[in-house]
Amino acid sequence: MCTNFKHPTADDGSVCVGRTMEFPAGLPWEINVLANAGSSKSKASARAKSWTPVYGVVGIGAFESDILCDGVNTEGLSGHLLYMPGHCTYQEPKADGTDIGVLELLGFVLGTCATTQEARAAIESVNVTGFKPAEVPIPIPVHAIFHDATACIVAEFHPDGTNVLDNPVQVATNAPYLDWHLENVTNYLGLSALNPAPVEVGGTTFAPSAQGQGFLGLPGDGTSPSRFIRACAYVHFAPPCKDEKSTIMDTIRILHDFDIVPGTVVEDLGGNKVNELTLWSTVCNLTGKSYSYNTIDDPLWYSIDLTSTDFSSSRSVPLASGGWLTAQKV
Repeated sequence: MCTNFKHPTADDGSVCVGRTMEFPAGLPWEINVLANAGSSKSKASARAKSWTPVYGVVGIGAFESDILCDGVNTEGLSGHLLYMPGHCTYQEPKADGTDIGVLELLGFVLGTCATTQEARAAIESVNVTGFKPAEVPIPIPVHAIFHDATACIVAEFHPDGTNVLDNPVQVATNAPYLDWHLENVTNYLGLSALNPAPVEVGGTTFAPSAQGQGFLGLPGDGTSPSRFIRACAYVHFAPPCKDEKSTIMDTIRILHDFDIVPGTVVEDLGGNKVNELTLWSTVCNLTGKSYSYNTIDDPLWYSIDLTSTDFSSSRSVPLASGGWLTAQKV
């Protein structure tokens, strides 16, 4: 369960992308910094994809510094892997220099591409396999979403190969495929930020009893289709903010609507019932070149300035922690 969206562009041109990560707890999440120099090579086969990164990247991953589930580069291109169970088929390795593991894909694209147009060409040039580090205990079916300041693309992995699509609503969740979600939007065209007008029936006038009836019927459950519609509605009705700060804040407000209340989503993993939780959320400031995040154990948001980050070497850094309620004397 993950939700991804782009907030409307601010009056000053600021553009922010929000994302949540829902998963059972336990993975060793960390901040990964990828260098803008040197060389990189996939481990997907004996003769896999090699590339030379030219852009620095900051994101969140686990196990190895070159693995990312979420991130942004110094050119303002963001990338996000979202879970896609039942709707993801990776290709077998070809060992012809094009193989790349899906968990290596963000590092490759963000390290070498500045726009979604370049990202599309890069994705279409490789053979995406299901390769993963040995530490990852289960297969990871995902799709990949990329945003720049003006556009969004989605890379889906179909049985006949990779399908890269333009995403006009610039929102993504999980299964099924994007075309199904876009068709489902037509079922919610009556949503409105305004209350409905009073209606007279049999000589009696019925008027809304409170504000908010324009959103009556907006799905509130945690399923992927419902979250897609909810995110679409929030983005569609969100007024443009005046500046960067207010855009970041409104992106954060939307993100927190998708936080899972503990105990409301439970997975039965072989008889072991495990809570699915919103483990972390991120804001990629594409125009201001920053990467902000919030974790389940800390109410504070932390921000990394890409313009002052040292990208001479790749490394992993622990997620910040220790923030708590700030005392105020009154």
